Amino acid sequence: MRDLEQVPYRPPSPEEERAIFAENPDPRCPCVLLLDKSGSMAGAPIRELNAGLVTLKEEVLADPHATRRVEIAIVSFGPVTQDVDFVTADRFVPPTLAASGDTPMGRAITTALDMLERRKEVYKTNGIAYYRPWVFLITDGGPTDPWESAARRVHDEEAARRVAFFTVGVEGADFARLASMSPRKPLRLEGLRFRDLFAWLSASLQVVSRSRPGTEVALPPPGWASV
Repeated sequence: MRDLEQVPYRPPSPEEERAIFAENPDPRCPCVLLLDKSGSMAGAPIRELNAGLVTLKEEVLADPHATRRVEIAIVSFGPVTQDVDFVTADRFVPPTLAASGDTPMGRAITTALDMLERRKEVYKTNGIAYYRPWVFLITDGGPTDPWESAARRVHDEEAARRVAFFTVGVEGADFARLASMSPRKPLRLEGLRFRDLFAWLSASLQVVSRSRPGTEVALPPPGWASV
């Protein structure tokens, strides 16, 4: 894992990107996972979260359209690290996250949105169509750093239909604060059902990847969540 303060983000070279897109010119569905790995996630929560990432890979790989079209990136926070750059499921290696630190959620959100902006420019440069990007924030707490400007940016991106920003609270999460992060109502994870959550995320991305870019689709109900 890379601490962004020590190792700055460096995207693949243009030559590498051209080769990847020449081999697979399908439209892309980018999804950034914003994952809380703060100290309060130690023990069973972080173990189940890591297991859920393995489930995500397995489930996406089971669908040939999603395998070619869904691109996964991971940013975790506590401290903020960019753990996985945008890759299709066949190249996705689930990281093993370790719990420590506080919850710099504002910085993590800004990092994810900046990554998406760069990725969309790569798509445009290479003539690749793309679906509305997803950001999926999972936390068991609330932000410990300035977060208001990041939240305003999320609301602006949602209003312009440039991103779909979902928030999921584990037990102990500050749901009032999560409700301020995005215009979408936060979802409450039942227990530690991370594997069910990521199976649902995979199924949802599969539905999206089979549609035409720019169209709205009905997602399966999140059976792992409670209101």
